[in-house]
Amino acid sequence: MVRIAALAALLALASGPARAQETVRLGNLKFAHYGAVSYMKEHCKKFGLNVEEIVFPKGIDIFPAIVKGEVDLAASAADAAIANRSGGGQVYVVAGFAKGGARLVSAVDQAITKVADLKGKKVGVARGGAQELLLLAELSKAGLTWSDKPGKDVQIVYMAFADLNQALMQKQIDAMCQSEPQSSQAINKGFGKEVLKPYDTPLGEPVRVMVMTEKLYKERPQVAQKVLDCFVDATKYFIDNPKAAEKYVVEQMFKGQITPEDYRDAISNSPFSYDVTAEHIQITTDLMAKYGVGKMQKPPKATDWVKTDLLQHAKQKAGVK
Repeated sequence: MVRIAALAALLALASGPARAQETVRLGNLKFAHYGAVSYMKEHCKKFGLNVEEIVFPKGIDIFPAIVKGEVDLAASAADAAIANRSGGGQVYVVAGFAKGGARLVSAVDQAITKVADLKGKKVGVARGGAQELLLLAELSKAGLTWSDKPGKDVQIVYMAFADLNQALMQKQIDAMCQSEPQSSQAINKGFGKEVLKPYDTPLGEPVRVMVMTEKLYKERPQVAQKVLDCFVDATKYFIDNPKAAEKYVVEQMFKGQITPEDYRDAISNSPFSYDVTAEHIQITTDLMAKYGVGKMQKPPKATDWVKTDLLQHAKQKAGVK
């Protein structure tokens, strides 16, 4: 009896931490600069969190899952988050996890060295991501007109991130505004060449954002804080240990589909970060409204839904400036 009671007590102790784990569901994308966010599912157990990662094909697919209550937080381009909020989505921007992350790449046999050279060309881009807004801002700056149908200076061809490289290689498009690591892959494999990193418009370097449902933020504040504590700690680990970050992204996220060189080139153009400002989100919102990206009925005011209090607390706790 004593032995049975002791065994029961041990089992109760063993199951205690498991019972204490709070589950949060994370929507994520398969890009190099989303690596630290993906690593949260490995890293957050020490914060009492069980992070269930759901990988989506593209950012705009995540938000319907949030509306259905299937996702609690997500990594996203700011554009997709803004469009969702404009449509009544109940999410907050709580952090920025990477910046940059795009290149304008042309086919190697094209005499394209600047944006103006895109006149008369077909340019591929994924709809609804930072790349689309960056491309339109660059075309506008160069004084070019555009449409997804023939007749304007530039014909935009919308397709999934995964299909852009193939289309460039098969000469279905002349250039593309592509994310990382796919843009680095195109260059390293020899069928693409960099025209520019498209950060010289009012948007600057786009910030990829961590969004959290209002429900998680308001109804589970302690869990929400743990999420940000873990995010900051995981990001700090990747920044401080670049070899470990490279190994995780190349081997775990991409299963060897990209090379270490692809990863290093990608991260040099999309470094991990923590921060986001209401000002950056407002500039992004204003440019989206100007170019008709996201088809917003009522552009949201950034100060109403950018909430960085949990992030600042987590950074202070982790000793991150």
